[in-house]
Amino acid sequence: MSTVKKVKKITKSVKKDGGGETITTETSTTISSSEGGEMESVRELSKEYETEVMFCHHCDDSLAGHRYVLREDHPYCIKCYENVFANNCDECNKIIGIDSKDLSYKEKHWHESCFLCNKCRTSLVDKQFGSKADRIYCGSCYDSQFATRCDGCGDVFRAGMKKMEYKTRQWHEKCFVCCTCKNPIGTKSFIPKEHDIYCAKCYEDKFATKCIKCSKVITQGGVTYRNDPWHRECFTCTHCQKSLAGQRFTSRDDKPYCADCFGELFSKRCTACSKPITGIGGTRFISFEGRHWHNDCFVCTSCKTTMVGKGFITDGEDIVCPECAKKKLMADTVEQ
Repeated sequence: MSTVKKVKKITKSVKKDGGGETITTETSTTISSSEGGEMESVRELSKEYETEVMFCHHCDDSLAGHRYVLREDHPYCIKCYENVFANNCDECNKIIGIDSKDLSYKEKHWHESCFLCNKCRTSLVDKQFGSKADRIYCGSCYDSQFATRCDGCGDVFRAGMKKMEYKTRQWHEKCFVCCTCKNPIGTKSFIPKEHDIYCAKCYEDKFATKCIKCSKVITQGGVTYRNDPWHRECFTCTHCQKSLAGQRFTSRDDKPYCADCFGELFSKRCTACSKPITGIGGTRFISFEGRHWHNDCFVCTSCKTTMVGKGFITDGEDIVCPECAKKKLMADTVEQ
């Protein structure tokens, strides 16, 4: 019967290189026989193996059996990572550890439990919020304190709402309407007057100058007669409808007439020529015993000498100068 005796010999060498440790193990086995045989020694070299044992890049402590964080290919123990890289909460000023959610907005950071409205202290996680003066607020608190308001209804402009602006005023799209007809103005033209907004049609109906004759708006040009506005094409003779714009005219009973129509309709007529005496252009006339003459027509029936400013004698319907009257009288006497 033989007896085998084994002896294990281990040689360990440690080498740190790039944060790792290399371990080499060598094993020797000795076999002996009790039956007079030779003692035989067998040396067996185990396969060389390496095991990576990491060390914290900051404090150099071993990370074997510990949690660690890999940053830019460098391992860090939890304590060093949080001290060097973790953010401080803007609310409680404590470190936001790797086991906590880090909520960030504009270079500020919060624990999930600290992400609260600065006024009502409700959680803002997964909710809309606003920021003012480096503070965060829930939608309701932000609107009540800071949001601009509609000049129409007085309510705030909430996120996503379309805003209509004119100078320093602003409206919700649904509130930007004509103050008279209440129709939405949108992108159509409008006219402001004091604090009111009018669509073009309502403004014209209420404020624009209108022709006294046709009642339509005068958009350009026009004439004024007796403080009343007229379209140029509407300012015509009451009788013949001839345009009076830029023409000489006169009126009767507040109605305009061209010179011809006025003379034909209303003027006195010359006893000599039967034409109307209009007086336009400074025309002077003579009246005597219900009869009327143009100055140029007031002449002696016989010699045609003007009688204006002179003495005259009537002979029936005729006007006669004293000389002609005397001659006629002498002639009549001789005949008798």
